[in-house]
Amino acid sequence: MEVRFSLNCPLPKLDFDVITLGHGSGGVLTHRLLDKLIFEALRNPILEQEHDGAYFTLPGELAFSTDSFVVHPVFFPGGNIGELAVNGTVNDLAMCGAIPRYLSLGLILEEGLPVAELWEILQAIKHACVEANVLVVTGDTKVVDRGKGDKIFINTTGIGTVHPNARIGSEHICVGDQILVSGPIAAHGMAILSVREGLAFESPILSDTRSVNHLVIRLLDAFGDKVKFLRDPTRGGVATVLNEISQKSKLGIRLQEKDLPVAEAVEGACELLGLDPLYVANEGIFIAVVDPSIAEAAKTLLGSDPKGTGTTCIGEVVDTHPGQVVMKSLIGGSRVVHMLPGEQLPRIC
Repeated sequence: MEVRFSLNCPLPKLDFDVITLGHGSGGVLTHRLLDKLIFEALRNPILEQEHDGAYFTLPGELAFSTDSFVVHPVFFPGGNIGELAVNGTVNDLAMCGAIPRYLSLGLILEEGLPVAELWEILQAIKHACVEANVLVVTGDTKVVDRGKGDKIFINTTGIGTVHPNARIGSEHICVGDQILVSGPIAAHGMAILSVREGLAFESPILSDTRSVNHLVIRLLDAFGDKVKFLRDPTRGGVATVLNEISQKSKLGIRLQEKDLPVAEAVEGACELLGLDPLYVANEGIFIAVVDPSIAEAAKTLLGSDPKGTGTTCIGEVVDTHPGQVVMKSLIGGSRVVHMLPGEQLPRIC
């Protein structure tokens, strides 16, 4: 089980080392699980109210998002399901132009899950919350029979305040707008596939799971409504997001294959397995459609942050071939890049 951070809080002393059905009963064992593990790991003043919900005040326009995480395996190169669950919902809020504030956390635990693994996942959740500057303020825990839950499933729901400069929507996209991607693509999907299939590559491939909300805030602070559209290319990859943009805006998108940022190890793995990086999932990058007047400045701003290293302009919005994404290949030809027609890599988030 490989993680990118050191656990700074040792596992508490407990009188149980695996999750049992009794831990979902609502009785004494449930309270021990909550008090000794979940509240201990994620403690904050709002969560400590131990109410059925949470009380807080948020000013202005709000954004709201929810997502469920069933990734297999739950530990993968570069992270685990815990930080993935936080980052996924935080990033969805950021793509709305919002500043994430609070999360709910729903845990579905499988009977037999080792408590040490649950604690490691909770520590990853805590670490991701600190990185994103959000709090888990309410949640729910259930236990299912052995063989019914694949160790753990997680649901996170998030709420945040919309940035005052944000005007995000496909209706704002115009011909000439530039398309930026905030880092190398396809790392997460290939990291999951490598561990799931027991594949070993010369250079290890790590998931890119991380929160990007601070990057988005910097972008909106600097450029406001010249940032037209934001989306994180998770399931379906970059190709699917670009097709969604093209279809919603009723404009075309022209891509340059030479400009696609793909790490050498990821590109090699995709070639070996016959996969197109454009369709492979990501968890720590985003696509931004921006006004051409600020494209270079936006690329420089994002690239100056460690989480935006490798930011690249990969294409532009055009008035030809409306509703289609067309890519100019390395050898000078062109091909239509369609939306992912089926499931390429199952259960990557």
